[in-house]
Amino acid sequence: MKKFLSITLVLLLAFSLFAAGTKEQATSKTIVVGATPEPHAAFLNLVVEDLKAAGYTLKVQEFTDYVTPNEALESGELDANFFQHIPYLESFNKEKGYHLANAGGIHVEPFALYSKKYKTLADLPNGATIAIPNDPTNEGRALLLLESAGLLKLAANAGLEATPLDVASNPKNLRFREIEAASLPRVLQDVDAAIINGNYAIPAGLIATRDGLLVEGADSPYVNVVAVKQGRENDAAIVELVKALRGAKIKAYVAEHYTNGEVVLVSK
Repeated sequence: MKKFLSITLVLLLAFSLFAAGTKEQATSKTIVVGATPEPHAAFLNLVVEDLKAAGYTLKVQEFTDYVTPNEALESGELDANFFQHIPYLESFNKEKGYHLANAGGIHVEPFALYSKKYKTLADLPNGATIAIPNDPTNEGRALLLLESAGLLKLAANAGLEATPLDVASNPKNLRFREIEAASLPRVLQDVDAAIINGNYAIPAGLIATRDGLLVEGADSPYVNVVAVKQGRENDAAIVELVKALRGAKIKAYVAEHYTNGEVVLVSK
């Protein structure tokens, strides 16, 4: 009888531990989010505790390019990613046949033209070499920025995915070097100027409003978003993630670290 009772107690204890473990797993779910380092991964790391309080374990996986995090999201290795703006996401879906969706906009990083050789836009010489991103949407964005300053004129039907082949008028005979976005800060000293994405300019110590010869306007359509697989936009975990990234911690961080307008928060 004693042996029977002992076995029963062991079984009850094992069952209770199993039940407790199962309950813990049910109430603590993991969200894996891919991001480029700054400011995206920095934002995510700030809200780890916010997600924990909502019952989620946030794991941040850093990437240094724009292609791999979308591949990982499409394949299901990630629950979400946070690095890209809407035109890039839409272009990637179209080009790759992917099924990624915007779950919520967080911020804009103003695009800017930088130079180590010249102090003002007027100083750029005829025949200047300008390095621009080589991905379709950011290349078009760069050319549109130059057009906004009257440095060139694009064909009427060029749109957001313009390339140098769409340049209809180029009075300063600007030459273009199409470079992977992540490499633009490294080649800046080798060209007359370069147009650099904010998430690569910021770690390189470049501030658009301070160092930019030409800066994108505040009405930019290039809002950085949390991206997910289509159909997951309203998942409880994703809703909590977007909510946290729009919360007080992020607002305070931006106010303290990006005082020159390098990052502009949005609410759409």
